[in-house]
Amino acid sequence: MKFAYRFSNLLGAVYRQGNLNFSKDGNAVISPVGNRISVFDLKNNTSETLPVSTTKNITCVGLSPDGSLAVVVDEDGAALLVSLVTRAVLHHFHFHKPVSSIRFSPDGRKFVATKENVALMYHAPGKQREFNAFVLDKSYYGPYDETTCIDWTDDSKCFVVGSKDMSTWVFGAERWANLIYYSLGGHKDLIVGCFFEKDSLDLYTVSQDGTLCVWESDTELDGLVLRKTQDSPDTSTEGKEEEEDTLAEEEGEVIRGKSDNPKDKGQTKNVRYKQISKHFFNKEGDFNNLTAAAFHKPSHILVTGFASGMFHLHELPEFNLVHSLSISDQRIASVSINDSGDWIAFGCSRMGQLLVWEWQSESYVFKQQGHFNNMAALAYSPDGQHIATGGDDGKVKVWNTNTGLCFVTFTEHSSSVTNVTFTSSGFVIVSASLDGTVRAFDLHRYRNFRTFTSPRPAQFSSLAVDASGELVSAGAQDSFEIFLWSMQTGRLLEVLGGHEGPVSCLCFSPVQSILASVSWDRTVRLWDMLDSWQVKETLPLTSDGLSVTYRPDGQELAVATLNGEVAFWNPHTATQTGSVAGRHDLQTGRKEADKITAKQLAKGKSFTSLCYSADGESILAGGQSKFVCIYNVKEQMLMKKFEISCNLSFDAMEEFLDRRKMTEFGSLALVDEGAGDGDGVNISLPGVRRGDMSSRHFKPEIRVSSLRFSPTGRSWAATTTEGLLVYSLDGSLVFDPYDLDLDVTPASIRKQLRLQEWASAIVLAFRLNEKALKQEVLEKVPHEQIPVVCGSLPDVYVEKLLGFVATCLEKSSHMQFYMTWAQNLLMLHGQKLKNRSGSLMPTLQALQKSLQRHFENMSKLCDFNMYNIRYAVALSKQRGVKRPAGEEEDEEEEEEEEQEDEGLSEEMSEVSFQEAETML
Repeated sequence: MKFAYRFSNLLGAVYRQGNLNFSKDGNAVISPVGNRISVFDLKNNTSETLPVSTTKNITCVGLSPDGSLAVVVDEDGAALLVSLVTRAVLHHFHFHKPVSSIRFSPDGRKFVATKENVALMYHAPGKQREFNAFVLDKSYYGPYDETTCIDWTDDSKCFVVGSKDMSTWVFGAERWANLIYYSLGGHKDLIVGCFFEKDSLDLYTVSQDGTLCVWESDTELDGLVLRKTQDSPDTSTEGKEEEEDTLAEEEGEVIRGKSDNPKDKGQTKNVRYKQISKHFFNKEGDFNNLTAAAFHKPSHILVTGFASGMFHLHELPEFNLVHSLSISDQRIASVSINDSGDWIAFGCSRMGQLLVWEWQSESYVFKQQGHFNNMAALAYSPDGQHIATGGDDGKVKVWNTNTGLCFVTFTEHSSSVTNVTFTSSGFVIVSASLDGTVRAFDLHRYRNFRTFTSPRPAQFSSLAVDASGELVSAGAQDSFEIFLWSMQTGRLLEVLGGHEGPVSCLCFSPVQSILASVSWDRTVRLWDMLDSWQVKETLPLTSDGLSVTYRPDGQELAVATLNGEVAFWNPHTATQTGSVAGRHDLQTGRKEADKITAKQLAKGKSFTSLCYSADGESILAGGQSKFVCIYNVKEQMLMKKFEISCNLSFDAMEEFLDRRKMTEFGSLALVDEGAGDGDGVNISLPGVRRGDMSSRHFKPEIRVSSLRFSPTGRSWAATTTEGLLVYSLDGSLVFDPYDLDLDVTPASIRKQLRLQEWASAIVLAFRLNEKALKQEVLEKVPHEQIPVVCGSLPDVYVEKLLGFVATCLEKSSHMQFYMTWAQNLLMLHGQKLKNRSGSLMPTLQALQKSLQRHFENMSKLCDFNMYNIRYAVALSKQRGVKRPAGEEEDEEEEEEEEQEDEGLSEEMSEVSFQEAETML
């Protein structure tokens, strides 16, 4: 068992806060999710989370014009320069204050970041290596309140900044003689968006109260004149002001909107603005504030989002309404348009929604929503292709592990979902909830086809389904009983009593009809399903039981207790075989409201979720901590700890409290300021900066609620406060040779290839165990020699080769080649492999997952081609085009060949499936 797992993807959350961006080609959306960045490919329908993270939640993202660089800034002003090509962090920087917006110039040479009431212009990092990637060029002062938005002219000569003081400021990126700054008023609320017209200095400004002002400039962009150095007699005063200013500690020029030089006015005609029109959006209540806006310059389309979840499309400057639509019942936090102007992205932070709308066809291109409350449970499907999650919002969502996207949501539960599981077929999901129901969902028709209830209302907190998929059991936390139902009839079969405390976890044996239940009464009870549901054994515990799980072969039982221990039991002899004291491995953090230290708090913490690995050699454990521990069962020792998050926006992340936040009245973090006006809360009193003090305000605590290993053994997943985190096996970082000696070198392996000693070359390659070399050797074996090579391989390398073929088949384009390897290995060594089916199970499931995915993709492609050919034939017949007989025969032959190819791939996959199923 190797422990080289690394973070792979973040599921269960698609958007939290901050601004959305489209990639340069317009086919991908870059979305901030907590302290991470997710990229959603709209063409290929896949998602990817970048392997970079900030220390707090991300508030704004600036994307370079060529799409290769991104500047990511968190709540405290800490910035990362990230390469979107290599997915690596290039530079760290700190603005020391929260940054409201950041924007690159269209030519890519500068970018502007706004913090408080200052606009800071930096030289954009270049392609060459630099000691300091963030070099301050100029500091622009003018607004009297926090800045909100930025926009650049198309030629990067000027930029405009909107502010909360209801003013808009136009600044010159260079020292223009006729435009140093220009201040625009006309609004009665804070500025949400300000946009330049295409190739012009004309402006559109949008405020929160739903007002649009159209401004016309009397000067074109070509009319801007550079100021000569000798015509600037006020440089000394500027230098003094720069020295006096405490905020401009870095090198750079300071430009103040308050110090204009009247001597320059007579030399060149200054730029002037005139308001030519003013428009108002239709209001539908007091809370319908305008919250987000975006403008597409080539098509003159203005998109505005509102607090009610509605958005409008207007054509400017005439302000013609194109259409309006309500996409949510919550506030739209961010709006973005791609370069072509076809797709519009919307983000709703409170519901965790991300939508991409094609406005011309009025249809959704992309529609995803995570759990907007905590996730409580997860389950892998038997083939590892799908993950089901249940949350406190009462929803059950099913995610595709290959694409990272949710493809179905079940909303039948009316309260929190406490547990989910798949049946052995993989097409039925069973979920338990606090609403007193256990529901079964069909993944073929996407419907709730069974609802199991108890005679008296009960809150179900645990769930288990037996290996046959016929028995469904659920434990109640208020009546201390276990309920058994039949999946076939939906009837209640039995109510199992005996526990004297809430039933915290249930688990069926994988090989027998025995149900294990653990309770707060400090016992584990084993119930025999074949002998009138009698208690077979009662295992005493040293503390309250929290979680129980069987090893995949059913020969061992692991129990987590309240005192932080993980105990291992033999279920056949009812004897304890070992235990692990994991309380100190949790390393819990101190919450801001805690009166005692984290070291004392750790005495009351414990593991709440356990899961064996696919081979049963190790066990995962997680609980009320930011760490997930993996233990070796045989040695009963800690092998590795995974830190699932470094986001300080969560509570209980740090071991010690920050003394800088401590005052004589207590911690500053405990001061509840209420909800701000940014959340759309109506301000009740004039002059009050904050909203309703009675509104709910909390800081989520970091914890792990559920853990599961993939049946393929190549990944594991955890439901956390941050979302659903998936960790995959990273083979590129591990050099793990097998039976290595001095003769095993890449040169000797290639020498065997030249001598056409295929079996010997494969054995040597697997002894060296380098992935690239193994793939090179395998792909040089002639297709007709594969059965001979498979038959002459030693038994110890057959399993290794089968696992490697399963891994390559997942991503390689040589599908038939690797399927031939798998088929020959299973046919020639099937009986020997069957004897080791327990240890071979993860490999077979990985192989089945790869075959199933290729089968689905190929069948879709074949169907698509077949329908296209039929359509072309029907179209030619309709037009009355008479084709030569030779063409008709060629087309018939092509159709026959396609059908034969499709039949061949189906036959090969069916043979592999049958072999795998017989071995399973």
